Amino acid sequence: MNDRNNNLAANVAGSQVQDFYQDGCVLITGGTGFVGKALIEKLTRSCPNLSTIFVLIRAKRGQDPETRYRELLKNSVFDRIRSENSSLLKKIVPIAGDLTEPDFGLVESDHSRLLADVTVVFHSAATVRFNESLKTAVNLNTRATQRVIQFCANIHNLKALVHISTAYSNADKRVVEEVVYKPPASPLGVMDFCQTFDDKTQEDLSESIMEVGSHPNTYTLTKAMAEWIVSEETDSYPAAIVRPSIVTAAWKEPVPGWVDNISGITGIMMEIGRGTIRSIICDDQLIVDIVPVDIVVNTLIAAAWHVYTFRSNSVRVYNCTTGSINRIFWHELGALTKKHAMEVPTKYIQWYPGFSFRTNRLMHWVVHMLLHYMPAFCIDSVLRLQGNKPIMMRICDKFKKTAKTGEFFALHEWDFRCDNQISLTTDMTAKDKVLFASDVSQLLWDEYVKQYMVGIRKYVLKDSMDSLPAARQKLQRFYILHRCSQVVAAYMLLKMTGLR
Repeated sequence: MNDRNNNLAANVAGSQVQDFYQDGCVLITGGTGFVGKALIEKLTRSCPNLSTIFVLIRAKRGQDPETRYRELLKNSVFDRIRSENSSLLKKIVPIAGDLTEPDFGLVESDHSRLLADVTVVFHSAATVRFNESLKTAVNLNTRATQRVIQFCANIHNLKALVHISTAYSNADKRVVEEVVYKPPASPLGVMDFCQTFDDKTQEDLSESIMEVGSHPNTYTLTKAMAEWIVSEETDSYPAAIVRPSIVTAAWKEPVPGWVDNISGITGIMMEIGRGTIRSIICDDQLIVDIVPVDIVVNTLIAAAWHVYTFRSNSVRVYNCTTGSINRIFWHELGALTKKHAMEVPTKYIQWYPGFSFRTNRLMHWVVHMLLHYMPAFCIDSVLRLQGNKPIMMRICDKFKKTAKTGEFFALHEWDFRCDNQISLTTDMTAKDKVLFASDVSQLLWDEYVKQYMVGIRKYVLKDSMDSLPAARQKLQRFYILHRCSQVVAAYMLLKMTGLR
């Protein structure tokens, strides 16, 4: 306790977190992902005395690592740095490597440099697809984590490893403590199995393990196994596991509302705003645990300092969530999404926004066929007649699959305990509480969802606010059409039932 008090008393007016990163070198895996980009940006901007940020990048989809690095730096997440001090971007150094290969397939010079220079490692790389095969998910989420741990063991001056997991790694629990739970199968045994047996046998094993462990998909299963490996194999250096829930648009940094993908809930909110989603399978009386990406990033950065400064004999886990501190229910999120979709509509609106959460699957199927499938089919038919490429059926199918994979999380609720997450803020200096804010109790959901919808409009749809007057006029026309269609539908229903 004395050590803790002494640490807190020191440098009260300054930043202990910034001092921790002074002259250090960081290695980040998964730097081209949503969280990874925001993490690179925050470290670059808020830790000015950090020497180098190494970003491990593999070749992907015909692009070599150097090309992907240049594309990364073009991202809007770095606009603030470009306007304030673009020279800071020189600290970001790409390293060609692949986590699926031993020692990441590094060339000798890069291998030696990382082992000699790196002081903190952030392992963010993972596949977040829920429908991956067991072999792919194990290779990317579990075995890759083991390779990172083995690599870290040889780094000369490592201060901390921070592993980014998910709050849903223990989806079978209803109360999730900040501890590492034993997975339903041995990670080492499953990794060996995936190297030995054929795909059909692996598929059968995957179903058996998920059934025993009550895991909804291979993503949560392999992330649980990765956590176990972190807890079992990181004895020689401090390590932390950060478990964010559903990661959403930025609250404050680098700018309010920043988001650059349509994965998960972002895509659903976008389509609600465009009027293309009319029904969602969801229990709207449950808590939806969403956490802004800048809260996640600040937690990651501070967690490395925290586990190094206040050492313990085990891996420290941080449940980076909002539900137990500042909760919002699905029905509230839905109402706010619709409200702000109509306040700041996009020019890409397709129909007047309006949808329902429902748990009745038959009713959902009826609504899907009438209000999702049929309109998409009709629009594609018109596009074909005009000689254009049909796209609406493809979009309809894509979001149907997205909603389907997320159903488990929309029909269940968890109580995530956040003692370590709270102590992270408590142990910070006053300056660090501002620089690396991770307290979600001050988050105002109405204001945040508005920023989120504006962010989707600006960063995902690339729709300038200059189009807002025209978009509002378009929304008004759709409102009139929507009401007319309701009158027609009601009249047809009365005719069909024989009423007058």
